[in-house]
Amino acid sequence: MPDSRDTGLTLNPRYDAAGLITAVATDRTTGEVLMLAHMTAEALAATIATREAHFWSRSRGRLWKKGESSGNVLYVHDIRIDCDQDAVWLIVDPVGPACHTGERSCFFRRIEGDTLSRVE
Repeated sequence: MPDSRDTGLTLNPRYDAAGLITAVATDRTTGEVLMLAHMTAEALAATIATREAHFWSRSRGRLWKKGESSGNVLYVHDIRIDCDQDAVWLIVDPVGPACHTGERSCFFRRIEGDTLSRVE
């Protein structure tokens, strides 16, 4: 019998040992995957409250609002959580590129054997 977390309607995220859950953001209009990041309970709560994507920056070691310095905000249209509540899907309306490199999506390269090529 599945755990109530798997089938119930109570939000009860399953954070990993570091206190993180995976979050993927997709463009509401195109369905394109824009980025993958991680959230703490604080980041998820801020995202729910403000409808703007917040993440935990592992490199900065702090809560980070997407676009706080670049202005490239991800406005959250819908938030979904997977069956065992260890991953979040943000369906967003992006303002500007999602990637810190200036690319529209963080997934702008394709693996071809042992090399990379740009996705056009």
